[in-house]
Amino acid sequence: MTHQYTSSVVLTEAIRLPPPLPLVSQTPIRWSAPSTHPRAPFHHHKPPLLLLTTISFLPRSLFISHLLLLLFLSSSTRQMYTLTPYSRISRVPRHHHRPCRATISTHPSTIAAPPRLDDVTRMTPTNVAIDDPSSLRSTWSHRAWVATGFASVLTSLAKSVAAAADSGSVVEPLLAAYVGYILADLGTGIYHWAIDNYGGPSTPVFGSQIEAFQGHHRWPWTITRRQFANNLHALARSVALTVLPIEALLYAGGGGGDAASHAFVGTCAGCVMLSQQFHAWAHEKRSRLPAAVAALQEAGVLVSRPMHAAHHREPYNTNYCIVSGVWNAELERWKVFEAAEMFIFFRFGVRPRSWSETRPEWREEAEPATKP
Repeated sequence: MTHQYTSSVVLTEAIRLPPPLPLVSQTPIRWSAPSTHPRAPFHHHKPPLLLLTTISFLPRSLFISHLLLLLFLSSSTRQMYTLTPYSRISRVPRHHHRPCRATISTHPSTIAAPPRLDDVTRMTPTNVAIDDPSSLRSTWSHRAWVATGFASVLTSLAKSVAAAADSGSVVEPLLAAYVGYILADLGTGIYHWAIDNYGGPSTPVFGSQIEAFQGHHRWPWTITRRQFANNLHALARSVALTVLPIEALLYAGGGGGDAASHAFVGTCAGCVMLSQQFHAWAHEKRSRLPAAVAALQEAGVLVSRPMHAAHHREPYNTNYCIVSGVWNAELERWKVFEAAEMFIFFRFGVRPRSWSETRPEWREEAEPATKP
């Protein structure tokens, strides 16, 4: 009997349950099928010692049934605790980094250059006035366009006077004329800024004017040698082709139009057409100016020589207005043209000429001495 009980104790010691794996993952887990990985000891899941001691003293008839029960519990416990954690985030072990497969190349052939338009800073001015003095003289075509421009302006002003006489109102036409005069100065400044900084000789419609203005920066004294119609014909043509349709619309829309509308159109168009003459007077020596013109410059009605001289100093990015110059200070104060240049650069990738260093062919040349 002693041998029987001894063998039962040995058997019960031999079927101790294997310890499960401790849960060390800090991530949410779910349990999968049993695994064969080695596990650390798990001391608090051993079969109760009292149960083993009780089995060792049972008769042989009950020993086999209890042994089978322990084997069943052992297999169930092993099935329960030999589990592997499963992360829903990634199957890659913690602290393990995937290799970066991105490649960087700096080879010039693989780098696409941003789209750029024509380099407007690479235009070389030509002195047509010195090479061909006849270019300063007026032609019959020039005179015809100037006459047409003046006719359209005077017609608009005459309609304004007639309408004001019929209505008996004088204040409104005068105010409209003043507004037209002020806006003409602003308009010439914007146009002057645009052709000074953008485009070239091949630009459609405006190419010849752009080339002429760039040549003017190097030889500004040539404008004082141009004859009247030669200097004004380009703007006179634009005024004639603009004012006549506007006058037709005013006549069709309101039985001839009111005095204020005609006064605004006539004054604004007249100041724009004559702005090149005001510009020429701003380059003329004071001793050569008519007394009335010098007085108007002193009063600020026309752009003066000192005010416009600032435009011909590097980097040539200020004082673009050439009627009265009243807008120059405000446009400079609020950085209007600088903001427009930044917008055009970031939107279209085009740099204005004023951003570039002054090239030798742009520098102003002194007027040659004339023979007495």
